[in-house]
Amino acid sequence: MKLLTTLLLLLSLSIVAQNEYEASETFPYGQVNPEAPEQTKDYQALIGECNCKSTSRKQDQTWAEPVDMIWRWKYIMNGNAVQDETIKADGKHSGSIRQFIADSSKWYVHYYSSGSPTTSLSTWEGNKNKAGNIILLKEQNAPNGTEGFSRLTFYDINDSGYKWVGEWIDKTGNITYPFWKIDCTKENKTLSDEEIIRKNTEAFSLACMQADYDALVDKYTDDAKIFPNNTTIITGKTDIKKKWVLPEGVKTLYHKVTPSEIIIKDSFAYDYGYYEGKTLTKEQKEVSWKGKYVIVWKKINNDWKILLDIWNTVSE
Repeated sequence: MKLLTTLLLLLSLSIVAQNEYEASETFPYGQVNPEAPEQTKDYQALIGECNCKSTSRKQDQTWAEPVDMIWRWKYIMNGNAVQDETIKADGKHSGSIRQFIADSSKWYVHYYSSGSPTTSLSTWEGNKNKAGNIILLKEQNAPNGTEGFSRLTFYDINDSGYKWVGEWIDKTGNITYPFWKIDCTKENKTLSDEEIIRKNTEAFSLACMQADYDALVDKYTDDAKIFPNNTTIITGKTDIKKKWVLPEGVKTLYHKVTPSEIIIKDSFAYDYGYYEGKTLTKEQKEVSWKGKYVIVWKKINNDWKILLDIWNTVSE
């Protein structure tokens, strides 16, 4: 019986490990797997959903009227790839699977469409350049037979949205002919105070898993204090960052905070609950942990920052 229990526990841990970066209630569009190539984050700013205007060329070479479209992005394959889909008002939907293959140092984008199903998918290849644009190419002749490429470019990528253009270019790059353009805007939803706190809590977990210590410490106020297990009180962002930085070779594989209750009063709030996670040690051993916490938040410029943070582990 003991052996069976152990095997079932190992199996459940394996299933969690294989799916912990998939879309979930906490992360509806998934997360980047820390073990994935660094370039997997190239599409990070696009992850989520945008309202877009899609405009394409007509047969007479003039531009058609824009079509409303939702462009939705998420991480798939346990955070190792990106999937996107376009939901258009005219019913012509499409999508793609995007994988960065380290051996060739390129993105490979496999496109499919409800309007033109096919037994083999079109594939574009490319990378993100120094300007922050994502450029993808596929060999394609012009209607008159001239050799060239279909080039797809994401540009003007920022917190408000992004733009995309599809073009045909000749092999010299001197002749360019745009045939499709899309302008996307992120919906500016006004979040409630509780939604902001939950969003910042999720961002904190993501920063832990990505070892982005600057983003993590940004969630604290300048005069914040933390109260870790078996240590004195640590004050200020500089010393808090030192506490959070992991030794070389150690990684946070999983981090999740589950608030039991969030109470808001004027410019202060507190929440309490449980946290859980998993660490990869220098010896490549996975160690799971769980604990309880209390956080006091302070509202600063319509954002909520951590003022006091206390936690300690609990045994299973």
